[in-house]
This record gives sequence, C-alpha cells and structure tokens, in this order.
Amino acid sequence: NHLEEMVSSGRVTGRNPCIVLDSGHGGEDPGKIGVNQAKEKDVNLKIAKKTKERLEKKGWKVVMTREKDVMLGDPAAGNKKIHDMKARVERINKTMPQAAVSIHQNSYHDPSVKGPQVFYYETSGEGKELAADLQESLNTTLEVERPREIKGNTSYYLLKRSKGVLVIAECGFLTNPDEADLLQTEEYQEKVADALTDGIVTYLRKV
Repeated sequence: NHLEEMVSSGRVTGRNPCIVLDSGHGGEDPGKIGVNQAKEKDVNLKIAKKTKERLEKKGWKVVMTREKDVMLGDPAAGNKKIHDMKARVERINKTMPQAAVSIHQNSYHDPSVKGPQVFYYETSGEGKELAADLQESLNTTLEVERPREIKGNTSYYLLKRSKGVLVIAECGFLTNPDEADLLQTEEYQEKVADALTDGIVTYLRKV
C-alpha cells in the first residue's frame, strides 16, 4: 500500500497521496507550433493522458489540470493566459499532491538543439530531487545522446506560485525536425510517458 509506505517514510507531510499532471496550454493557446505544425498543447495532453494511465496502473491516484483541449479559468476574463495559469495553480494548491509535473515542449532559435530538460524551483530541495529523477529517467528511456542538466528557475509562474513540489518537464524541442516528428508519434509519446512515470515513482518511493 503506497500510503502506508509513505507514512512510514515520513513523506506524507499533510499532502494527499496523489500526483497532479498539468498539460501546458490548451484551447485558444496552442503553445509552441512545431516545424511540422504540431501544436504543443496536443502533444502535452497526449503524453499526460498516457502518463496518467501508467501511474494509475501502478496504484497511484492522478489529478489532471485539464483532460480536454481547453484553456482554464474564466473564458470571458481579460488576460486569458494569466487566468489560465492562476486556475492551474489553484487546482494544484487545492489538491496538495505528493508531486506535480507540468508537461511542456521546448523551442529554440537553433533547430539543432534537442533533448528533454526539467526545471525546478531554485530553492526547493524536493523539487530538485524530483527534477533529477525525471531528468535521469528521460535521458535513459529516450536514449538522449547529449543529456541536458536540470535547471533551477525562480521566474516561471507555476514554479513560483505552487505550494507543493512541482517541476516543469520540457519533453523535447518542437523546433528540432527529428524531435518534432518523433513527438507526434504514438510510440515516442508512450516512451516519454514511460520515462515520466518511472521518474515520478522513483521520487515517491524514496525514503
């Protein structure tokens, strides 16, 4: 029983025995558009859904910030993007999960740049640990030739505002032609979901 394991390991600190998966963007906000016209919002959601299935099979409860192609928050609000971000943070903070992972895809002006990279809130020891477990799992599972390092950050809205342990997993670069094509395929999305699941479970099982 996961809950008993966590109680004995002292990981339960008033948090719920569940995981939040946040699929970045959605609705009117496509996120980044790949060189192959892939929309980041779609890739994020597909990977999140696959990760949810895997975590649930392992007995974890998963809360999704969105399960459809929508923006969150008040659709009539002035700055929709800010309201969307606020709504995500509210959902995460209300749930108080053991861990939250926000799933995104990256972009860069140089199309040769590729590979997954995980960001954590700079002063969070637990966030850094979760990021490291995810980064290692992504690097191994996706057989990354030139692995990237995890990166501390204090400016991303989600990292700044969420109360629990949250990291942002940039799974690949939509500006890299090879990675953009891979991220569109079911097979590669499954691999990314495997990697995210393994990284999250590794973190949660630690004593």
